[in-house]
Amino acid sequence: MTDGALVYPRRFASLVKIEHTLFALPFAYVGAFLAVDGVPSVHDLLWITVAMIGARTLAMGLNRLIDAGIDARNPRTVGRELPSGLLRPWHVVGLCLASLAVFLVAVFQLDPIVRWLWPIPVIGFVVYPYLKRFTWVCHLWLGAVDGLAPMGAWVAITGKLPWQSWVLGAAVAAWVAGFDCFYSLFDGDIDRAQGLHSVTTRFGVRGAFLAARLLHVATVACLCAVGLGLPVDVWYWFGVAAVAALLGYEHSLVRPNDLRRLDLAFFTMNGVISAVFFGFVLLDAVTS
Repeated sequence: MTDGALVYPRRFASLVKIEHTLFALPFAYVGAFLAVDGVPSVHDLLWITVAMIGARTLAMGLNRLIDAGIDARNPRTVGRELPSGLLRPWHVVGLCLASLAVFLVAVFQLDPIVRWLWPIPVIGFVVYPYLKRFTWVCHLWLGAVDGLAPMGAWVAITGKLPWQSWVLGAAVAAWVAGFDCFYSLFDGDIDRAQGLHSVTTRFGVRGAFLAARLLHVATVACLCAVGLGLPVDVWYWFGVAAVAALLGYEHSLVRPNDLRRLDLAFFTMNGVISAVFFGFVLLDAVTS
């Protein structure tokens, strides 16, 4: 295949930050493994993976499409594919429609109940980009949408949503909302100039740090509650301890007056956290 033939696939992959799917996919697997107290079937894992890839691609495509004008006025994001003209809006609309189709095909391979629940995340995807225009609670909405990943995997296998699945979803929601508070630090001044809302524009840099800390404490607390409510083994608790330690390290990388390592704290550490926790849950499943 020539380099020219790879241009658009590369641009689409960059548009949706396909590597950041690592943030959410391991937590969907966590929901699947904890739901069955063991290893799910290959069939279920395959279609959960396809559903997650389709859903996240749809979410990012919608986000980039709806925010194209905002991105064009921000020096940090003006080089993205839509503002720079590397992709046209109709390209992204097509990607969104294809992603929705992939998501729906996967949904119909799983438990019948999810055939009725699939509009919930899609509505969440559409609403999220608009919230920053009105309220700083957009971070909590993003967390709640991502928190659907483990819950969706859980119900997709068992057809049920016990309280443990809700608390696991809350753990992921708090984790994502916390690091999104950090992410808002990148654009505090630009957001104020554009009249956009975030925890940073509302409460300042120190307020964003405090919100992130509180949310990440809630993450660990929720993971502990899940462990107490399920017949997990010691590996699960090692995983919770690892999450707590890694979140602590993440917070140690940045200070209100020193944001030089914010990229490392946001992008690298969160991928590590989700992968490490899933690794421990996997060990718990195969050794119990």
